[in-house]
Formats: sequence, structure tokens, C-alpha cells
Amino acid sequence: MSHSTSIQPTAEALQIMNETLEGQTPQEILASAFGDYGPHIILACSFGAEDVVLADMLFRQQPNASLFYLDTDFLFPETHQVREQISTKYGLKADQIIQMKSLLTPEKQATTHGEALWAHKPDECCQHRKLEPLERVLTNYTAWITGIRRDQSPTRANAKIVEWDNKFQLVKINPLATWTGEQVWAYIHANEVPYNALHDQNYPSIGCTHCTAPVLPGEDPRSGRWKHVEKTECGLHPNKTEHEKE
Repeated sequence: MSHSTSIQPTAEALQIMNETLEGQTPQEILASAFGDYGPHIILACSFGAEDVVLADMLFRQQPNASLFYLDTDFLFPETHQVREQISTKYGLKADQIIQMKSLLTPEKQATTHGEALWAHKPDECCQHRKLEPLERVLTNYTAWITGIRRDQSPTRANAKIVEWDNKFQLVKINPLATWTGEQVWAYIHANEVPYNALHDQNYPSIGCTHCTAPVLPGEDPRSGRWKHVEKTECGLHPNKTEHEKE
């Protein structure tokens, strides 16, 4: 990787980065990322299984690193519980866990855009409660770290370890891109990493209370998100086709 100040790497530079990092461990990828982008890099954390693994790896290496999370005002109590457990386990200061919220309160959103916006216009709800606050926080950084894995869903199958994020105009690092779900859980148990209790209740992917449902064994792990509409992503991570269109 080469240092960037939100300047898009060339396609050739990205290819070299990915060829170099493809066989490395997530810890090695994180160390490389911090060597190049620290302190202008941050972990995006939903407190799901992948993200708590990355938090564990990150704070073992970089005790002063930071994460942010998108508090949509509709998170499960179990999600807030994991946030507290992570904060306690790694001795994080208040400014190391950045809470990002929509500029619209739930009441204001209902008044302005209609009741239960998530039910009839889920993309618009995600825009207000996730994408707008995400855009605000990412303007402060050169690179961000995400828990994307290739085997999570068809829309993520082509994820690279290092990408240029066209949508938010910065470098995106996916240290767990090559990992399987089994590897994630083996790491959690081996290292006693706090995790969301809903994972033990058939919730492999956890978002907002209104838009998350349990998943049957063998189903796509993300099929419990926005279960009754044609939607599997909130827009934080456009699929490859969308990247190419931009």
C-alpha cells in the first residue's frame, strides 16, 4: 500500500497491493494499513461477528486506534451491550468509540417522511439513518476498515482486500475478505471476544430492529436483512456493478 490523502490509487497500484496482501493474515493486513494510513484510518463497526474480530485484532495491535458505529436509533439492546463489552475489554476511551447518528430524530423522520419509512421506502430510511452519518464521519479519514467477507453474499463475492471506495472517495480495507464464517467464529471462541447474543439465536447478520429477522440454517446469511423486499445491502457497500457504474 502507498500513503494516500484520499487520492485515488491507480488500478495498477491497487492490483499490486492486492497481490501482495492476498496471502497475508488479517493481522498483517491491519499492520500494513496502519503503517500507511495511520492515524487517518478508522474501523467501521456494527458490532457483528466480523467487526468484533477486527476490533480485537486492531486494539491488540493499536491500543489508541478508533472505531465508529452508526447508531440508527433502532439498534437492538444486544448491540449496545456488545459495544459496552468491547469498550470495557480493551479499555477504550470515550473518543475511541465514535457514535454517529442521523441528523433526523426518529420523530422528525416520521413527521417529514412518513411513519415507518423502513417498511415502505427502506432505501430512503437507510439514506437518512446510515448513509448520511457515514458520509459525515468518513470525510475525516483517508481509509476505512470493514468486515466484508467474500462468502457473505453474492454482492460481496468480488471484494478485494484493498479497494478504492468511489462512493465515499477514500481507500477501503477488507482484512477478512478471504476468511470464512467458520474462521470468524473460531477466532471469537479462541480469543474470548465479546459478541452479540443474537448470533446464538439464528441472526448471522444484525442491523436495525425493524429490518432484521432470523435466518434458517443453510440460507444466505444476509437473507434476514430486509426480508420482505428486494434489498440485501443498506448502501454502505455497493456491489461491483454499482462501482463500475459510478
